Amino acid sequence: MEDTVNITIDGEAVIAKKGQTVLKAAEENGFFIPTLCADNDLEPYGACRVCVVEIEGMRGFPTSCTTPVAEGMKIKTDSEALNKMRQFAVQLIRTDHPTDCDACPKNQQCELQMTEALLGIGGKAPFATLPSKDLPVDKSNPFYNFDPNYCILCGKCVRACDEIRGVKAITLAYRGYNTRVCPGGERPLIESTCESCGECVDRCPVYALSPKETRHPSSEVETICPYCGVGCAISLGVRQGEVITSHGRKEGTVNNGSLCVKGRFGIPEFVNSPDRLKTPLIRKDGVLVKATWDEALDLVAKKLAGYQKNEVAVIASAKCTNEENYLIQKFARVALGTNNVDHCARL
Repeated sequence: MEDTVNITIDGEAVIAKKGQTVLKAAEENGFFIPTLCADNDLEPYGACRVCVVEIEGMRGFPTSCTTPVAEGMKIKTDSEALNKMRQFAVQLIRTDHPTDCDACPKNQQCELQMTEALLGIGGKAPFATLPSKDLPVDKSNPFYNFDPNYCILCGKCVRACDEIRGVKAITLAYRGYNTRVCPGGERPLIESTCESCGECVDRCPVYALSPKETRHPSSEVETICPYCGVGCAISLGVRQGEVITSHGRKEGTVNNGSLCVKGRFGIPEFVNSPDRLKTPLIRKDGVLVKATWDEALDLVAKKLAGYQKNEVAVIASAKCTNEENYLIQKFARVALGTNNVDHCARL
């Protein structure tokens, strides 16, 4: 086939798609290559140097996330030399990273920590430690914090903000040891063009970007975001009967894992609100009292029947699906006989 190439990975002949990277070809064929900066939704970057491989006829140790496959390519993903190179790359990252893993809220969920364990250096102190930067933690955003002291400069946050959202609220500033992620002009995040979509938070491999809600869910429920009719697929994290987190699902063909600020951070607030109505209320003698759905619907039907067609208007909701809004306008025009139909989205 013209759109595929024949390559060999660790002695096994496989077929890869033309134009894809060695890392992607390896993943699709069941070969594991560690990485800290690669992301299937982002362009190849090659910053962490952890995904290095050996390729016959090629000098050095190229990064698999930036090297495209070629016909006849022979790749080695696992060897003593590669493991030493990867250990060295991770140890270099660790020289400028806090070592308080046990006290870190992302302990056991940190990709750097997990990569260290995979490479056999978990728990070992870095071979050198640079002076602590003691950079201030940015807590200005209402939904997440940014602690630059934990940043490993993988660039995922900057790239996601640019390539996926097109906002470019943050960038890599300065050079060398002083390089760090920050909004333009080093302003607080709240004063930047950040839309609080959380793409950066969702992709951060360490504790640099973290939601203000630090509890971990005990289970997850797959559902559809209720905030508008787009239909984004989400996973709600639940703990002790309370919704505490929300994440986009990659399997969702509508959103491909992305969410807006409402879908990612807004759901727990209104779902858990003590002011949320859980049963219909009917006013009796000037006081709202709880009622069954049958009682409420019967009352609504009785009241509507007492109006002329032109005296009734129906307002649809952006929190309904397109199908539900279609039924609402159909109900208005056919059942009630009115063309007075409006929708909050037009505002």
